[in-house]
Order: sequence, then structure tokens, then C-alpha cells
Amino acid sequence: MRIAVLGAGPAGLYFAYLWKKRHPEAQVDVFEQNAADATWGFGVVFSDRAWEFLRADDPETADFISPHMESWRNLTIDHAGERLAIDGVGFSAMGRLHLLQLLQHRARSVGVAPRFETTITTIDQLAGYDLIVAADGVNSLVRRSFEGDFKTSTYYIDNKFAWYGTTKRFETLTHTFVPTARGAFNAHHYRYSPTMSTFIVECDRRTWENYGFAEKSIEDSKAICEQVFAATLDGHPLVSNKSIWRSFPWLWNERWSFRNMVLVGDALHTAHFSIGSGTRLAMEDVVALVKSLDAEAGDVTAGLRRYEAERRPIVETLIKAAKASADWYEHFPEHMKMAPLDFVYGYITRSGRVDPARLRRMSPQFMARYEISRINQIPR
Repeated sequence: MRIAVLGAGPAGLYFAYLWKKRHPEAQVDVFEQNAADATWGFGVVFSDRAWEFLRADDPETADFISPHMESWRNLTIDHAGERLAIDGVGFSAMGRLHLLQLLQHRARSVGVAPRFETTITTIDQLAGYDLIVAADGVNSLVRRSFEGDFKTSTYYIDNKFAWYGTTKRFETLTHTFVPTARGAFNAHHYRYSPTMSTFIVECDRRTWENYGFAEKSIEDSKAICEQVFAATLDGHPLVSNKSIWRSFPWLWNERWSFRNMVLVGDALHTAHFSIGSGTRLAMEDVVALVKSLDAEAGDVTAGLRRYEAERRPIVETLIKAAKASADWYEHFPEHMKMAPLDFVYGYITRSGRVDPARLRRMSPQFMARYEISRINQIPR
């Protein structure tokens, strides 16, 4: 079988590796418009629970990547002068570029040589391939060429965010909430190497407008964010890499394939960064696609139908949780009026996937402290 993969991000590289490893006789061509060492953003993070999927389906790759990751056991919330730990919530992270380099190595190890700096401008250039895997992100050429056939819908969250890095090392994934005279900010920050951390700054639209960020340069915006989070950064600078203000796009496709073309990762769906890595979802999509195509050996159409039928309910559940989480963040200035323990409890239960019983099992120390505080609030 001849397969064209558009995009050499995590989804495209991982699909190429998995398929070629299982089918050495297949021709797998990966086309990427950017250079091999080009990427935007900084680190990517996986929860322990999310990482279990890879270890279960592909322990070799999990063992190959894991030694390169930074790991920790708690989640920290910094609000109203208190730093509260939520125990038992494990995460691992690594640099996005480092992850891409490792996946490039995996692809080459099975005989796939990605074609970097190669731009595909029309689907006609891919005539003759039995399968086209669109792993080319939110601006997917495949999806944009057939949006009506994929039944694509897109809309944007009102909040704004800018993705920075910093040389400040953070020991856990931390969410820091800062009120100012012109509005409220929060930052999602975590280390992804011994010397670097991701630092995503977010604010609601009113705050963004009050600060005039629409008219500010990247450097001016960065300077303001450094000032807002001066106590958190402790003298360390923010580092920019295409760190413009963005509105998060909700993207969904009612149909996952058309003809011999199939969507994976951000080309197919987006999930808000507050609930987990889009990288994780993309790699899970790839595992499901490979399994489905193998289950319908020789019948691409049937394999693509199976992929959507089996993977879609799982993705829909995750997207529902992601939307609930994003809604909490769109109103975080209001939530900041709450006392720290109540604020943290609302945060950790925001997606609807964590109820009190699960939280007691997952984070017994935090839950014990929270429940004692609730008892003390009961009038005597």
C-alpha cells in the first residue's frame, strides 16, 4: 500500500513509524512544509493517566521517550497568596522540538525519511496514493480542500492566551492566578527540561482589551506579562517563540474521512490545553487508526469507517470534558473571588470527570484538608 502523510508533527511521524514497522513492504511518504528543526511553542505535558495509553499499546516507544521527560507527582494552585498542592496528580513533560526529534528518529529507524521543506499545495499532487493521512494540524490542507465533505465547524473562545517559555524552573505543573487593577491573569507553567519551562499566559477578553494588547508588539506584550508575573518568575525572563496573543479554536468534523483521506489530531479536532495535551490525543488517534486499518486488512474504506466508529465516542467524551474545563477558564476572574480551598476544589472538579469519591482516592491529602475546612464552616 502507498500512503501519503501530510505533516511531520507528532501525529504524522508516529503514524509513519507505526505503519511502516508493522508493514515493512508499504511505501510511506511524509511531507512537511517546514524544516526538520522548526516548531512553535515550548513544552508539551502528559498526565500519568494519559501516558498509560502509549505504554499499553506501544511500550517500546514509551520506553524510548520516557527517559527524556521531566516528571512530578503533584499539581499546584497559586491563588490569593496561598500555594495549595493537589497530591497524586502525576505529570510528565518534554520539549516539543525534542519530542519531534525522537519521533523523527523512530520513523527513520523503520525506513521512513520525512520530506521536510516540501510544500503540498493541492491534493492533486498526491494522486496515486491508496491512503492520505491528514496530520497537518488546524490549518490542514486536506480538510480545507473538502470542508463541506468533512462537515467542518470552527469557532473561537473569547479568552486570549500567549505561549511563552522561561528559564525559571518549576517543580510541578502550577496554575498561578494574579489580579491587577485592569483585570485578571492566569499562567499555566511547568518545566519540560532541567533548565526550561513552558509558561502560558491567559486572560479574559476584557483584561486583554484593558491592557491594549491588540496594539502591542510581541516584545511589549512580553514585558507586561513579565511585570504581571514578576513574583512567579523571580527575576527570570519570558522567552518568545511566535508568542502572539491567540484565541483558542474549537474545531470539529462530523465526518472523519472522505474518499481515501482521513483526519487525525488537530486536523480532526481540538481540545483546550487546560485539560491535556493535544499531542496525547493525536497519538491516540494514530494508534486507533492503525489498529482499525489492520483489522480491515486490504479494505481502506472499511478501515476508515471502523476508525471513526471506535474512536469517536472516546474523543467526544474528552472534548465534552475539555469544553467544561475551558468554560471554567472563561470565567476564572469570577472564580477568583472564592476562598483558596473552595477555589481549588472548583478547579479540580471543573470538567465533570472528578467527583468527591474519585478525588478522595486520587488526592487524599488535599481532600482531607478541604473537607475539614467545610466542617469548620458549618454554623454551630
